[in-house]
Amino acid sequence: MAGYRLWLLLLAVLALLGSASVRAAAPDQLVWRGDHATGRSIMEDLAKEYARQKLGKISLQPFSTLSGLDAVAQGSADFATSARDRYARRAEEAGLEFTPVVLDGAVLITHPQNPVRSLSLKQVHDIYFGRIGNWKELGGPDKPINLYSIASPLDGVEYSLRALVYRNGNQPVAAPRLYINTVKLEEAITLDPAGLGLSTLAGTRGNPKVRALAIEGVPPTTQSVADGSYPLFITLYMVTRADSPRRDAVQRFAAFLHTPAAAAILRKHGLVPWADAGDVAGRDTARMALIDERVGRDAAAVAAVAAATAAPATGQPMSAPRAVLASKVATAPTAESTQAARRNLERAQSRKAQRATPAAKPASRTASQPAPAPGGGI
Repeated sequence: MAGYRLWLLLLAVLALLGSASVRAAAPDQLVWRGDHATGRSIMEDLAKEYARQKLGKISLQPFSTLSGLDAVAQGSADFATSARDRYARRAEEAGLEFTPVVLDGAVLITHPQNPVRSLSLKQVHDIYFGRIGNWKELGGPDKPINLYSIASPLDGVEYSLRALVYRNGNQPVAAPRLYINTVKLEEAITLDPAGLGLSTLAGTRGNPKVRALAIEGVPPTTQSVADGSYPLFITLYMVTRADSPRRDAVQRFAAFLHTPAAAAILRKHGLVPWADAGDVAGRDTARMALIDERVGRDAAAVAAVAAATAAPATGQPMSAPRAVLASKVATAPTAESTQAARRNLERAQSRKAQRATPAAKPASRTASQPAPAPGGGI
């Protein structure tokens, strides 16, 4: 009898070990959440390859940068991707880890019919600050610049551009045409020969319906991003939670990103894998010195901006400096929450409706002046 019981116990132990082995070998099930620019193609291709290798399944939830970061912080997503580093003034991001994965380019895009091919850093600075409002000032036609921006607060690409141009990623800009994500923004640019907006090199690569403008005469390409000659290169991060209960599974995907198969996918989209990026810190120091010089920002101004942006968050969006904004240019404020972004968008649309011309003239609106897009992902 004792031998029989021992045999049953042994079978039970073997069954448990077998079950644990099956569970350990089961493919990972992960949830990714982030911005449309990353999710619409890059993450789709990476997820397909991850599944093809039977490593796991990744559920994709493209939405916005901020929603991805908050989802990881709250545990409703396992990881996110972001085109910006941690925003120190948001307590929600304090427990998140930002790991650099690739280099991309922040690119200014316009309609292919627009004759303007290149912008200087000073021109980019002044356009977003409301000091330049007509394409004629840039060597183009005598038409107002229809500047488009992303409504989502602290959007990764918008934040990175403003951090480069103003040394303040949360800098308000003079862009009243607000869109939910870069997908919708790019759609607007394809209809508007006077439009100007921001996207990414990876997002616009191979799209003949928009033109990516050169900066300081340097076109945005994978090579110019890799060697730092294109001054608006940006870092894309994988964002995780240090105490995530699924940390092991997330780390397995992170390891996958360094495999030849994943690197090939990243390169296909015009991205520079971090392993190929070299001395990013050194290039960043050099390019920030260049940008400061070209926009006319001296050491005292840099220190003043650093002091101002290091101040404790007030919970309210900052006002754009009225002294540098044209009196008739609406300001697109930044915000600290998705709800605030919705309100910002609604206010911008309301102001635009109030400024509309009398009933006899709306018919004159053409594809060159599309109304702000109401739909999207926030």
